[in-house]
Amino acid sequence: MANYSPSCKFGFHSLQFGLTDTSKQTSNADAAVFIPTPCCVSKQFVYTFFARQKQQLHSKGFHFFINIQPSRVVKKQCVIINKPCYLHFHTKDDTSYIASFFLLSTKKSTLLFIFLSFPGHNSTNNSMACTGNRQPKVPVFTFIFMFVATVLFSCDRVRGQTSAVFACDVAKNPAVAGYGFCDKSLSVEDRVADLVKRLTLQEKIGNLVNSAASVSRLGIPKYEWWSEALHGVSNVGPGTHFSSVVPGATSFPMPILTAASFNTSLFQAIGRVVSTEARAMYNVGLAGLTYWSPNINIFRDPRWGRGQETPGEDPLLSGKYATGYVKGLQQTDDGDSNKLKVAACCKHYTAYDLDNWKGVQRYSFNAVVTQQDLDDTFQPPFKSCVIDGNVASVMCSYNQVNGKPTCADPDLLKGIIRGKWKLNGYIVSDCDSVEVLFKDQHYTKTPEEAAAETILAGLDLNCGNYLGQYTEGAVKQGLVDEASINNAVSNNFATLMRLGFFDGDPSKQPYGNLGPKDVCTSENRELAREAARQGIVLLKNSPGSLPLNAKAIKTLAVIGPNANATRVMIGNYEGIPCNYISPLQALTALVPTSYAPGCPNVQCANAQLDDATQIAASADATVIIVGASLAIEAESLDRINILLPGQQQLLVSEVANASKGPVILVIMSGGGMDVSFAKSNDKITSILWVGYPGEAGGAAITDVIFGFYNPSGRLPMTWYPQSYVNKVPMTNMNMRADPATGYPGRTYRFYKGDTVFSFGDGMSFSSIAHKIIKAPQLVSIPLSEDHECRSSECMSLDVADEHCLNLVFDIHLGVKNAGQRSSSHVVLLFFTPPAVHNAPQKHLLAFEKVHLPGKSEAQIKFKVDVCKDLTVVDELGNKKVPLGQHLLHVGNLKHPLSVKV
Repeated sequence: MANYSPSCKFGFHSLQFGLTDTSKQTSNADAAVFIPTPCCVSKQFVYTFFARQKQQLHSKGFHFFINIQPSRVVKKQCVIINKPCYLHFHTKDDTSYIASFFLLSTKKSTLLFIFLSFPGHNSTNNSMACTGNRQPKVPVFTFIFMFVATVLFSCDRVRGQTSAVFACDVAKNPAVAGYGFCDKSLSVEDRVADLVKRLTLQEKIGNLVNSAASVSRLGIPKYEWWSEALHGVSNVGPGTHFSSVVPGATSFPMPILTAASFNTSLFQAIGRVVSTEARAMYNVGLAGLTYWSPNINIFRDPRWGRGQETPGEDPLLSGKYATGYVKGLQQTDDGDSNKLKVAACCKHYTAYDLDNWKGVQRYSFNAVVTQQDLDDTFQPPFKSCVIDGNVASVMCSYNQVNGKPTCADPDLLKGIIRGKWKLNGYIVSDCDSVEVLFKDQHYTKTPEEAAAETILAGLDLNCGNYLGQYTEGAVKQGLVDEASINNAVSNNFATLMRLGFFDGDPSKQPYGNLGPKDVCTSENRELAREAARQGIVLLKNSPGSLPLNAKAIKTLAVIGPNANATRVMIGNYEGIPCNYISPLQALTALVPTSYAPGCPNVQCANAQLDDATQIAASADATVIIVGASLAIEAESLDRINILLPGQQQLLVSEVANASKGPVILVIMSGGGMDVSFAKSNDKITSILWVGYPGEAGGAAITDVIFGFYNPSGRLPMTWYPQSYVNKVPMTNMNMRADPATGYPGRTYRFYKGDTVFSFGDGMSFSSIAHKIIKAPQLVSIPLSEDHECRSSECMSLDVADEHCLNLVFDIHLGVKNAGQRSSSHVVLLFFTPPAVHNAPQKHLLAFEKVHLPGKSEAQIKFKVDVCKDLTVVDELGNKKVPLGQHLLHVGNLKHPLSVKV
């Protein structure tokens, strides 16, 4: 999903604004509330920040920050509320800009107005254009402010409305009761057909875009399709807002950390909470019903800024996450698969995992992918999402795949999503993708051709306005027929039908009793904390280090740029959380602490060593919390290296050398880091990876450090050494290693090289042992008498129904907790197939999370379907069952399995 218009050419797609209270001790930009710009506007734009009721504003003013990614953060202190201040800055292309800030306090809320002018560009009618460092004249600013304030207060009233948007409102318009599309006794198909036949061409076209037009003559209000719920209800999309009625929603960990729990029931539980809060907000007019989440792209390259949004690098784990989260979002209490609680969307289809790397932009990137890699790595999560999760939508991506834009590829959309996988829902473009394939990729000669080609390929909804602007012209030019438009808009309306949008008053429908009381409940917030605990990964633990004993700690040194993180913990595509519990706050609530940030921000251009080493030298134990933030890895911002940013490594090493007690290194990041120095440093006694742990992240980290929770997370991605990214271009999509060129491959399935930490790594405070209780050593595949493999040597068999029926066996495993502490444990079952078809060297076959009380054991049974689970994809994309010796892996155990005809 894009927050910014791809047609913006001003060189700062990632421009952000932020503020912190000057009464706070820090003016650190990382502590700021950063606001991503909703778009890059060619003249000026205005943004409002509605302060939550619980937030008290300090009369001395605020520090304002502009985060000009990826170059730098600039700061200005505004010391007087209700008067404007100005911040002049340059982007990396040396273009001049002026941001005008005005903070207005009222009884109900606080508004932050940001006027951004671009004096460095030709804007003949820009009312705020300036030259040099000159500030705009106050009368002009005041006039604009008064106008915008009026508009925004009006918007605030709209945002604060207490009723949902819906069609078929019989109480308001009794005539709609006679329309077939309002008749709940009819099938969805019949209702949709009745509606579509009543619409004009222009009305149909108005419902091909995310800001869908109203059809007032039929009692259909306008509807905003774009809402986000990546890890909680978000206000990134225009379909969702927070207000004094619902000031925030539960913010769970970023998906990369949730995936590290390897707990499918947790994936679904989070989805259920998010959908409940979404429905509650919909009922009071603050949210929509369609959510463009989750992101299930494969985390192929450690530099990708959006890897934090994904479940990691493994296709099976990604597919299980997609299925679980989507079911949690969509499934209704009555279990009717044709109804939707909210509509989820799996994105970004397909082979999308590069945003902005060394000048290569996602808008024009052509992902050259082999059929084998496409079918055994990039497509499986989407297949699982559609078939197993029954997702209501799939989003096509910006990039091209093998020369074709994904949103204009009929093989990918009509052929696979609808044809093979039988999507029951709609296909939506990433924002402005239709415009991008014309303007940025020059794939079509005219906008009308772009509209026609995407609709004919199977696109139903355009996030953006291109289909709204150019589809009628495409019809007039004979490029697309109205029947194709009918098909597209029918898929959209069918989704709204399944959501109950056309069922009348939501308060009289299922979930109509939900409201603000159901958002940010204590149970929901506790689940956010539990999700973070379950995902946290213990990567190193020397004897006598973790867990710390709270009673024995007289003073704890807490150091690092993320030690007092709040906003950083909730990552991107975030909403406003219920509240924050920072690491420093949680640790201080338990034991006496001394704190030094050690760096001014996560970029850490200059480490501040004196205070940090001084408090570490006198403390009983030291916790160093470092890592990244959206200033390092984000949408439109891929990393160049995978080392700790700036002088963080220097800070960690110097503090560790000065410390007298155990040193616990906590890494807060989405992607892996080359922390080889810390892994080999005996003074650093423990290493924890905590992802971006959500609103309760600090509490979860404290729970693990002090042993209130026994860590059980496992890495969902490989942590490579820096040498890997030095020699592997991010643009090389090949998964498999190539010995001829020295290309090392990607992910644990194909990478041949050293790792800092491997996929699946993770420790606990307990000693866990495995044993194989029951598993076959031979599986025979029945073949017909005339099958060619009866008379000749075959390396593999096609997956076919005639010899795959009931070809299933069980594996029984024993798991024993030898320690005194209760522990959850993730059992990972891998298999290594015979060396045919350039198969993976190792592949995750199944996983399960089990809870083990101290000194206990349990049995786990995995059901293995030979033609589903023990298959590989050949060079042409066909599924095959390799014949010969397979190897099953559980922990350090290996079990041979022969598959023969």
